[in-house]
Amino acid sequence: MHIVVDSREGVVDYSHYFKKVTGKTPYPYQQRLGEGGWPDLLNVPTGLGKTSAVVVAWLYKRRMIKDPNTPRRLVYCLPMRVLVEQTEQNVRAWLKNHRLFARESDSEDQVKVTLLMGGDPNLFQPEWIKYPQYDNILIGTQDMLLSRALMRGYASSRYQWPIHYAFLHNDALWVFDEIQLMGAGLPTSAQLEAFRRTLPVGRKSRTLWVSATLNPSMLSTVDFRRFVQTLTTAKFDDKDHKNASQRINAIKQLHQCSVTLTSENIKDQSKLYLQELAKFVKANHKSGTQTLIILNRVERAQGLYRALKKQYTDLNVILLHARFRAHERKELERILTLREFERDGRVVVATQAVEAGVDITSQTLITELAPWSSMVQRFGRCNRYGECHEGASIYWVDIFDEDKATAPYDIEALSKAREVVGQLSSASPQGLPKADLDKSNDYVLRRKDFIELFNTEPDLTGLDIDISPYIRDQGSPQVLVFWRKFNDSPNDDEPRPSPVELCPASISQLKDYLKNKSVKERRVWIWDPLVANWQIADQSRISPGMTLLLASRKGGYTPDVGFEPKSKEPVTVLKTLDRTIIEANESDGLTMIRNFVKLTDHLNHVKYEATKIGKSLLSEEEASILETACQWHDVGKAHEAFQNALIRNCESDRCLRDTLWAKAKSPNSRQRLEYFVKGENDIPIQRPHFRHELASMLVWLEHGSDAEHHDLIAYLILAHHGKVRMGLRALPNEPLAPNGRRFARGIWDEDRLPSVQLNSTTIPDTQLSLDIMELGSGRQGNSWTARTQKLLADYGPFRLAWYEALVRIADWIASKKEDEQQAELSEHV
Repeated sequence: MHIVVDSREGVVDYSHYFKKVTGKTPYPYQQRLGEGGWPDLLNVPTGLGKTSAVVVAWLYKRRMIKDPNTPRRLVYCLPMRVLVEQTEQNVRAWLKNHRLFARESDSEDQVKVTLLMGGDPNLFQPEWIKYPQYDNILIGTQDMLLSRALMRGYASSRYQWPIHYAFLHNDALWVFDEIQLMGAGLPTSAQLEAFRRTLPVGRKSRTLWVSATLNPSMLSTVDFRRFVQTLTTAKFDDKDHKNASQRINAIKQLHQCSVTLTSENIKDQSKLYLQELAKFVKANHKSGTQTLIILNRVERAQGLYRALKKQYTDLNVILLHARFRAHERKELERILTLREFERDGRVVVATQAVEAGVDITSQTLITELAPWSSMVQRFGRCNRYGECHEGASIYWVDIFDEDKATAPYDIEALSKAREVVGQLSSASPQGLPKADLDKSNDYVLRRKDFIELFNTEPDLTGLDIDISPYIRDQGSPQVLVFWRKFNDSPNDDEPRPSPVELCPASISQLKDYLKNKSVKERRVWIWDPLVANWQIADQSRISPGMTLLLASRKGGYTPDVGFEPKSKEPVTVLKTLDRTIIEANESDGLTMIRNFVKLTDHLNHVKYEATKIGKSLLSEEEASILETACQWHDVGKAHEAFQNALIRNCESDRCLRDTLWAKAKSPNSRQRLEYFVKGENDIPIQRPHFRHELASMLVWLEHGSDAEHHDLIAYLILAHHGKVRMGLRALPNEPLAPNGRRFARGIWDEDRLPSVQLNSTTIPDTQLSLDIMELGSGRQGNSWTARTQKLLADYGPFRLAWYEALVRIADWIASKKEDEQQAELSEHV
């Protein structure tokens, strides 16, 4: 047993610590998890504290005993949105009990908590990636987290993808909870763990899979198969059963419902079926109690809700599914936490959104047939705590074996579940047979495909690799939508959506929205970062993970039903204080700030921050690489195009042309820079898409002195904004340079960069060459493509992204301090 000393409370053993944080005495398995090493698998029945077991064990090991085998980022991945918000609330409460809850201004001594579900709170500097040396708890859906782990983060700027990727694969403890609901995400989680075990990483990471119905064979993927036999499992044993007898032996009588979903009553959008089911709900609901109905499709849940509201006005009915905006969903979930009902009780109509992890119980449960593992989880929402001493009732609704009726599940899975549930009269946890989860998946992420995802540039048609088959395999893939007021088209300076505005919708629902003939000229809009404006999204090119804008006057949403393609009601636009414009290729965040900053000073400031990060996280050699990259990262800002862009936007006399600036004072930090050089007779020549980091990298190639790490440092310089990385080519709409000169990202062959002072070193005036754009070898040696492919092979994607992220973080921290005029910088430079 570990005994630790808390400076505030003296000697603290794990049992005392767990009770202090959660207010509860730990089950024996929870204590074993906190006091021992990390297992690979955790097999515990539903409702018996899996989340607190993992989170409190991580806190104890990180904060109390300083366990070197416990990564500093806890990544808690859940299959559904409602699970995420509930988990976040619990975690924040536990941290407050331990006085470790961190707000934005708190010190490194605290623990940061971030919700990743439908969009980041801050696009340019998400809270969870600001400080790589801090302890962090990330809680998110598998869509948000796995898409980021695959370098294609849903609902985030493509320029942030490499940073998210780096932080999720280095120094991270992944916890995949309720894995029986993850579908395609489960084999992907196994493959990612295999890649982290076989490819170089910046800092060690590990994975813990958690479920009440856990079958290790489901992790036997092509690359992880060889590790499955060595996995260790923590289980709920006989001592735990003794302590949890009330829950495990809870009485739950199981019956087949008299209503069946058939090929006949599913016609006309299931209208007849839903009317029959509404009558059954009314007949079996008990006053003063909660009745829970779980249906397999959102559309059917919405239909049943409407039928109950229309036919039985005396019933208190609420609807909960995953296609609400966060604003309305939070209020619905608050209502669900209320243990006291009105005299007539409450009826909750829901989808799989409440299937697992949601702290909800009912005296009566009515559920459509689902795969057996899902049925086990649904049974856990009835008499969850054994509180109904006289017992509770569960009714299962059979489904006719037809694809249209069984979706989103396959017929075979439902047939197996029917065989099991048809033989049972009780759903008490103690007597339920184990779930058979050994299911193959058509889409398994292969190593070659995973490596290819490291390149974040879209293809020549502007599309990205579709990662959705590796994330979910149930139902229609999802997008995120939000509503704003505008007439014919949205303004280009429309602020980015805040998390409370975003609403998930399936692609099939979105197409129904567009095809609805009762509302004329419905369109959806998508942001194009290359031309920095909103474009009408072609139906055929809408892909999973997109964030799309809809006109509020065209409807499509109601607060009590959620996303509803047929609704004509204007949608209420939520007020948001976030006025940040969406990031574009031209954007240079934290360039127009509250203070002027000389280029030389900024380079020194960023190097100083890199030194601090290096001392915490890197070896001496790695820290030196990071410092060098940071010292050179912005020398390209000396380019005439960049300096002209700053000066044009400055009204102060301090903008003198004999000074090289990195930042300029501006009352409007949202403005985008207009890059140009002066031609004959001082006529401006526009340089759209100019990227100063390309100029910085080209100068390093000419004058950089670190031969051993020359290409690595060049890559880190080029990639520090995430806009130019693995490839080097002109953009499709970039104007030609004269006389056949090479050009890319606003840089022309033979451009000149004036000399730049770096502490005691002066970089001389340099003529820029884009020779490395060409395939093969040239005057500068191998092409940029060949160099980056070799870097990827030598360092691996995880380690390369880790270094890339740390350079950008050092730049962010220094820039933020410059903006706030903090004195610390001048004291240490």
